[in-house]
Amino acid sequence: MASLQASSFLFSSSCSCSTRINAAVSVPQLPRFRLPVSRTPLRFVEELNLKDGLTSTVPLLENTRPDQCEPIESKTTAAAAKLYAILEAVSDRVEMHKNIGEQRDNWNKLLLNSINMITLTAATMAGVASAGTVGAPLLALKLSSTLLFSAATGMLLIMNKIQPSQLAEEQRNATRLFKQLYSHIRTTLALRDPTALDVKDAMEKTLALDKAYPLPLLGKMIEKFPENFEPAVWWPKTQGSPRKQRKTQGKNGCSGDLEEEMREVIEVIKRKDSEDYMRLGNLALKVNKILAISGPLLTGIAAAGSAFVGHGSWAAIVAVTAGALASTVNTFEHGGQIGMVVEMYRNCAGFFTLMEESIETSIQQRDFEKSEDGEMFEMNVALKLGRSLSQLRDLARKSSSSHVDGSTIDEFASKLF
Repeated sequence: MASLQASSFLFSSSCSCSTRINAAVSVPQLPRFRLPVSRTPLRFVEELNLKDGLTSTVPLLENTRPDQCEPIESKTTAAAAKLYAILEAVSDRVEMHKNIGEQRDNWNKLLLNSINMITLTAATMAGVASAGTVGAPLLALKLSSTLLFSAATGMLLIMNKIQPSQLAEEQRNATRLFKQLYSHIRTTLALRDPTALDVKDAMEKTLALDKAYPLPLLGKMIEKFPENFEPAVWWPKTQGSPRKQRKTQGKNGCSGDLEEEMREVIEVIKRKDSEDYMRLGNLALKVNKILAISGPLLTGIAAAGSAFVGHGSWAAIVAVTAGALASTVNTFEHGGQIGMVVEMYRNCAGFFTLMEESIETSIQQRDFEKSEDGEMFEMNVALKLGRSLSQLRDLARKSSSSHVDGSTIDEFASKLF
């Protein structure tokens, strides 16, 4: 009986204690369910809330389905994504033109050394054959000399047609210009949000460079011996940045003094720099044409002379002399890289043509929305010409004075070329 009373007392005590605890702390029942960590995101639905320093609500884990998650908005616009795609293509072209330029420079060195060795070897054989040799040795030396001279003639025709030194210079220029375009796109992405006009401008410039400096030789190679010397053109016809394609209304930062200064700079570029490089380019082109014809012609004459060695001393003299002259002409043309000089003049003449068009377009469209734009434009022109701002203004004043005095300005606009 005593044991029953004790157990009853303990039971009633535990119940009353439990009742008091439940009254003080309210812990909600957590549903039992399994949450896959890889698919279901977890988040708190209630923050820690202290009341009277005793009670607190327990944070709950809410099961949120993937289709209920709010999408994260990307800050990259469609125009920026397209510009990044063009940036990758331009970066790839830089590597391609760089590698092909090195390859074609190796062509020039290897072909030059090979043809000169063949030519000198053939001339030596012709000289030995004429030194009293008779019978089979004479025939062997004559035949070998003739074949070597003929091979040198064919190789020279191909080499003079493609002009490896000029091909290498084309690829070097293309690499530099694609790097310049790459930096321009990176700057656009860093300074502001690109627009559709930026994308169009970058695409047009990329395609214009592809057209100006083609990679394949067959079918698309730049003509190495045109009738007239022409400057290189690597920019689209509608040259100008997107900001240059919209005109401003009313008064802008292009003051009359700055506009007059730019017109005088254009005049100096036309009268001095462009004219001089066109003259030098035509001269280099004519010299290259003469050398390109003379080399194969001399080796052909040497081949004909070596075929008649043994029928008189004149044949050996013609073969040896023509072979030596051919080797000299070949060395001067390809060792001196006359083709590279022609391409350098083409590129420089194109640079000044681009400067003229850019300045004229900017003046006509009045692309200065505020005075800072005018100052920036003037600084860019000065940097491209290798001058300071004060030197550029002095050049414009000299050009203006020469019009009044009727004299000729004695300096070029560019100090770089």
